[in-house]
Formats: sequence, structure tokens, C-alpha cells
Amino acid sequence: MAKENIFFMTINLLIVFCGTDAKMEIITSKQDVQVGVELLLLCKAGGEGHITWQKDDEDIDEEMITKVDESSSKLVIKSATVEDAGRYTCQCDFDSGHNDEVQTRIFVYEGPSFETTPTYHEFLEGTDGAVPCRVSGQPAVEVRWIYSTESMSSHGRNVQQMPDNTLLFKKVKRQDTGTYVCNAQIKGRPVFKQLSISVVVNAPPTVHLKEEVKKVIAGPETNVSLMCLVDGHPKPNITWDMPALYDPTHHTFNSDNSQLTIRSVVREDYGEYICTATNKISESSATVMLHVFETPEVSLTVEHLNISVGESVAVACNVSGLPQPELHWINKFNGHTLDSPSGHVRVEGGVLVIDKIVPSDGGLYSCMAVGSIGNASRDVAILTQPGPPPYLSVSSGPASIFFSLKTPPINGGTPITNFSLQWRQNAAEQWQEVTVPAADTLAVTSLNPYTMYTVRLAALNAVGLGQFSDTHDVRTQGIRGEPDSPVLLCDEMKVGGNSFFIPLRHADIGGTPLLHYNLRYREDKDSAKWKEKQLSSSTDSVTLIDLTFGSDYQLEVIAVNANGTSLPAKFNFTIAEKPVRSSLTKGSVVGIVMVIFLVIFFAVDVTCCYRNRCGLLMSIAVKLFGQKVPGLKAFEEGDGGINGEVKMNGMSTPRGIRHHTGVQTLSSKDGGILSEVTNDKASLTKHEKTQQDRNLPSVDA
Repeated sequence: MAKENIFFMTINLLIVFCGTDAKMEIITSKQDVQVGVELLLLCKAGGEGHITWQKDDEDIDEEMITKVDESSSKLVIKSATVEDAGRYTCQCDFDSGHNDEVQTRIFVYEGPSFETTPTYHEFLEGTDGAVPCRVSGQPAVEVRWIYSTESMSSHGRNVQQMPDNTLLFKKVKRQDTGTYVCNAQIKGRPVFKQLSISVVVNAPPTVHLKEEVKKVIAGPETNVSLMCLVDGHPKPNITWDMPALYDPTHHTFNSDNSQLTIRSVVREDYGEYICTATNKISESSATVMLHVFETPEVSLTVEHLNISVGESVAVACNVSGLPQPELHWINKFNGHTLDSPSGHVRVEGGVLVIDKIVPSDGGLYSCMAVGSIGNASRDVAILTQPGPPPYLSVSSGPASIFFSLKTPPINGGTPITNFSLQWRQNAAEQWQEVTVPAADTLAVTSLNPYTMYTVRLAALNAVGLGQFSDTHDVRTQGIRGEPDSPVLLCDEMKVGGNSFFIPLRHADIGGTPLLHYNLRYREDKDSAKWKEKQLSSSTDSVTLIDLTFGSDYQLEVIAVNANGTSLPAKFNFTIAEKPVRSSLTKGSVVGIVMVIFLVIFFAVDVTCCYRNRCGLLMSIAVKLFGQKVPGLKAFEEGDGGINGEVKMNGMSTPRGIRHHTGVQTLSSKDGGILSEVTNDKASLTKHEKTQQDRNLPSVDA
């Protein structure tokens, strides 16, 4: 009843939306009705009137008809049967006087049903097989076989569908195994049902040996595997018969026993090995012959060495076997045999020696034992750091540097995994470094544009970092579109007083016209603040005035365009100390010189007066005191000389004698003699001559 209510609610909504002028129609939930299912039909007349029902032109029992309202009627069949299938007609005599009708066809079916059709079949490969599909249903049922979503008509010639819907296999094959679908459909209607049927094709076991004869070398490290390739369905079980007793530590099998592995082969393992495959159909077997020989064995003191460049290495190799094999060392990189007892790489008594290893020595070396019944070898990996990059070229990019290798460095015996890229701006700085995978682009990015860098490169492998390349100097490019730094012409810089002038040359404008220059300057000390100016794009020099005397200055100029700014052009300069102006006039200087001269003259004259009884002071004293000049008493009493003599320039002069070379004598009142020493070239004054003439007679020497 719930479904019926929902159905009629839907119909009523349709009536509301469609209006009363809609045409007649019969509404049903479905046209294909299974036997036993309730069937509902609603006739909507589109106007008021008397509604009647007919099936295949015959009136329907009124008990099955229910009036919904003045314009609609429903027909209910509680449990549909095959006989209920047919053409249903709804007629309406409208109150307006005209009549109309509408028809619909209902299909009632039963089935399809597969009854007791088996869903699993087994066949022996090569025989014929039949797979039936028993189907019932009303009305007629059509059967179609499907395999892997394809119709059986495209499956193959050995499979065909018979008139009774049986699937016939002629000489069934292994590839016929699979799932087949029997599709049963009510004829002419979209009503169908499917049944999956499994088909299995069995086959007797077969055995195939990979090798019928096997020759192996005996030894503790020698293993041999014997393969038994088995086919059949169901999957066969595999068993082995061996010449020696089964030992789980010596004999091992894989999961299905198809492979027998003999570990540490010894001579007792010689003989026949029989592989037998068995399933429910039959069994099959095959034999492999194992020949065992005692052939050379090789042992090394080490099998892997990481050696730094410049170090030495020695690897000993021992070989054994019957007969005794020969020992040879081989460089596996170039295939050369190493048999020289001297040189950088040599063999001494079976020992491989490499002195001061270089990157090209890195790689695999093989010690080989060559005997009459076989050979044996063991490898040692001698690895070292890579060599320096050859033929390295460096190019610049926007704020970046790119490295290019025409040929890769010698890898030292193991693949190069990375490259170490180093750079710095000057020798005083530490190297900065980035590690780049070998498969990536070798580049250093996020550098300063328009900057000179020193760069180098080295390869890395599993051992370590190799030798760096020669250094290269390269200048980075600017970021695309930004101008280059302006150029300050330092050679034409001028400093006058507290003013500064330097010419400015325009830089590369980056493809976009310059807008202006940003200038800033300050005293070169932490507490100083920057002073900033903006210069026009046509400016060709920088002039600064009213600077501080005796100060160091920092100057920066940046070019600006629509794309951004350049790196600053930097310059440091110094303003000299302020010059000191003298306040003395020429007359003052002359006066100071005269004063200094008089002081010196007075000092000399005083010295001359007291030591040699000469000079201006002496003359003045004589005039003032006469012959009793202070200090003469000592001379008169002999204190002024030795034995009454006066010495001058290393010569002694007797008393009372005047020497012509600047010595004059004066007689005192008591008859004594007064001696005076003067400058050799100074003449006597008029007063001195008069005094001398009065008191002292001149005596020529």
C-alpha cells in the first residue's frame, strides 16, 4: 500500500502541474511485469466524464476498476498472470459531449530459470566436451553463451553452441579453461538472467630438464641448481631421487620442488638425479647427470676497499685446486692483465700492490685461477675519490653561475653521485658551498648580481670528495630588466676643502629607461645617519658640499628603472683637517726674531765677559768702574791663569805683552797688567783705543 500511495501521489502532482487540458494517457510503473506481481494502471482523462476500461477490446470487470476522481480512474491487477498480458484501453465520455480513448500494452513473463544446470565441468585435454544450459520461462526464452565478455561466435572453431543450447567443445584445449556465462533472455523483451559455469581442462604431467648433463666445480662456496620443468593439470607434485642421502643442510628445494640446489658441492654429489611429476591423471620423470670436479678456488684478503688518493694498497690472493691453477690479476675496467713485478700498479707473489693510488686506479680488480679443468675468480673493489673535473667551463647568468663539464671526471671506481660547487668574492673569505646531484644542472643561484666571484668544482662519490678544479673568476649578470650599477669614475674624483666631486657614468639600463638615481652618504661611523638625495636620470656627476673636516665618508649610488633597482655603486673618501691660519703680521715676526737675536747676543756677551774679559759688557764695566773691574783681582793674584800666564788658543802669553791675534793688555793702577780676550776680527772702539794709549804701552810680539 505504501508503494501505491507514493505512485498516486506522483500522479496527482503530475495532474496539478499539467492542468486539466492535458490529453488522455495511461500511466503505469512498468510495462514488463513478472508473474505474481501487482499491476497498477492509471487513466488520466484530462477532463470530467465517464471512464471505462477494456483489455483486447473486451470490457474489464468493474471490481478491478476504481474511480479516483471525475477525470481519472485506476485499474488494479493484484497478482499478474501470463494471461493478463495484452492491450489495455481507457475510454472516456466527457461531460462536454465528446469521447476519447488511449491504449497501452502490458507484457507479463515468467522466468527465465536455469533449473538444475550444473555449474562445473572437467574435461581431459584432447577429448570432446559438452556444457548444457537448461532454461525455462514464458513466453519464449533465447539463450546466448558468453566467454570473457565476448560472444562464443568469436571464441574459436573448437567451441560451438548446439540447438538445445548446449556448448560443445571439440578436442578441448588447455586454453579452453575458464568461466562461461549462459545468458537467458525473454524473447523480444529486456528481461534476462545469467548463469556462470566453470570449465576445467585437465592434462597429464610432462617433465622437461633444462640440462641433461651438468658439470660443476666442487668446493665449499660452489652451489649447483638442477631445474625440473613440469607441466600438467592439476598441478603435478614433484619428487627427486638422488645418489646421496637427503641432507636439509646440503640439499634445498624451492616452494614447488621444481629446483634442487646442492650447496658446497663435493665429489660425493656425483651421479644421476631423477625428477618425477605426478597428478591424478598420471606421472612422468626425467634424469639429469651431475659431474663434479675439484677445480680452482680463489680467496682474497679483502673484497672491498675505500682508499684515499695518495695512499697505498695491497690485496693478497690465494688460489688452490687440482691441478694447481695459475694466478692472474686483471683490471676489469680495461681488461688488462697485471703481471709486472714493478711499477705503480704491480703484482708481487700474488699480491696486488698499488702505490699512491690515483683516481684512475679505482675500480674492480679480479684475481683469476686458471686450471686445466676450469677457472675461478674473485673480485675486489678498490675505490677512491674522483679526480679533478677536466675541461671545466663557467658561465654567468642572472645572479647565478653555471658550470659545464665537457667530459665527466674520473669517478675513482664508483659512480659520481654529487658535485660540490664552491664560491667566494675574495681570498679573505671562507668558501661557500652547495652540493648538487650529478643528474641536476650544475648551478649556483641566489647570488648578488653584477658581482665578481671566484668559483671551483669537485666531484663526490661513495668514498668522498675529490680534488677541486682550478678556480675561475666570473661576474654574475643582473636580474633581467633591472639596470646595472652606475659607474663612479674614481680617477677623476676631486676633494676641495669640505666639498667632494666625482663624475658618474650611466650604466646598462636593462632595456627600460632610467627613472632617477638614489644617492645617500654619511660619515663612516656607526652612529652617523644616512643623508639621501634623488638625482635625475641625466645626472653625470655627484657633488657634495658642507662636509665635515677631518672625516671619512661612505657614498652609495643606485640606478632605478620601472623593473627595479641596481646594486649600489659604493665609494669611500676622506675630507682633510681644516687648515690653521697664522695671526702674526710681518712686523711681529721681525720683532720676535730681533728679540731672539738680542737674547742670544746677550748670553754670548755675558759668557765672553766673565770668561775672556771681552765684549760689550766688559767695555761698559771699564767705563763705569775704571781699571777696578770686578773679577780682575783673581787674575792679579794668579787665580785666572797658571804661573801668571794667560793662555789663548793653546798658546801662553807673558804678562804685559799684547798679542796681535785678538789679545790686548791693560795696566792697572798698581802697575799690574789686565788681560782681555776679544774676537779675533773685532776692532777696538775709540774709547778703548784712548784708554789703551793712556795706560798701556803696546808691545809687539
